[in-house]
Amino acid sequence: MFRILGRNPSGEDLLLFNGSSNYRKGAFQNESFTDLRLKDASFFKMMRLLINKPKTVNPSFSLPSVKTDLRLLDSEGPLIIWFGHSSYLIRYMGMTILVDPVLSGRVSPVSFFGNSFPGTDIYSPEDFPDIDLMILTHDHYDHLDYKTISAFSAKTRHFYVPLGLDAHLKFWGIDSAKITSMDWWQTVTTAGGFQLTSTPARHFTGRSLKRNQTLWTSFVLKMGAVSIFIGGDSGYDTHFKTIGDKFGPFNIAILESGQYNDMWPYIHLRPEESVRAAIELQADLLLPVHWGKFALAFHDWDEPVKRVLSEAAEQKLSVTTPMIGEPIFLGSVHPDKEWWSL
Repeated sequence: MFRILGRNPSGEDLLLFNGSSNYRKGAFQNESFTDLRLKDASFFKMMRLLINKPKTVNPSFSLPSVKTDLRLLDSEGPLIIWFGHSSYLIRYMGMTILVDPVLSGRVSPVSFFGNSFPGTDIYSPEDFPDIDLMILTHDHYDHLDYKTISAFSAKTRHFYVPLGLDAHLKFWGIDSAKITSMDWWQTVTTAGGFQLTSTPARHFTGRSLKRNQTLWTSFVLKMGAVSIFIGGDSGYDTHFKTIGDKFGPFNIAILESGQYNDMWPYIHLRPEESVRAAIELQADLLLPVHWGKFALAFHDWDEPVKRVLSEAAEQKLSVTTPMIGEPIFLGSVHPDKEWWSL
């Protein structure tokens, strides 16, 4: 049980943070002042809502999905496969990249909260080929899963993580030589010759009571002429336009669009803000994620995608809405079936 919690950086690990402008007063900080929840959103109010969630936060049917053979992926162009919530695979130029994999069926250290929707757990680590690059955006349970990481540790060539998150991985037995920790605006060249840049996000971290001991991040992934924005978790702020001006345009922006609430407006994007962020990033295509697998807020389970599509239609932004496991072939096949309404 306690291994699931991971381990925060300590000792010599903390010395690495001294050069980071994002680390002050013993914790990482957002670029803008950020309340994690509004002052009138009391703990007891949130607990009452958690206990009395409407039934519509969960689907009333088993969700449709596609079981693609991940070991036989072949495409001249880049392809992306979404596994629900914020887990997805990118395949291009012979390289396999996995982002924030959570395949254990739960995003909580306790069994009564954060279980996956029926029909969404059709993939296991055994279905995957070896992973060249694993990209992790932050240490929350719905993005960093102990059981999944343990299953992938031997078959992953290298991990790319924000500052401090490596402490969790090393505690779980992963060799530090296989981990690259990155601060905002740092760029590295990965295997395959790709350029990976850690870019700002507006969020927070922590797997127990002590928060912000590890950094949270988004990433810019440049693979030759192809550019992908990996959003992680983030509330809206000016960083999207800054990243778009510096690194755009993007072939696709993969942005969270679910698990929002008026009680925590600064740490997650509302669907309309996802569309705005994609436009500011200068993205040709938006893949809305952070929905479709877990109920971590109080909105209807399919509300995020409906609101994204409504706003995107007004703004004339292209959106792809694949089923879990259904490939996106960038530039040619962008699934857009409204499978949640079938």
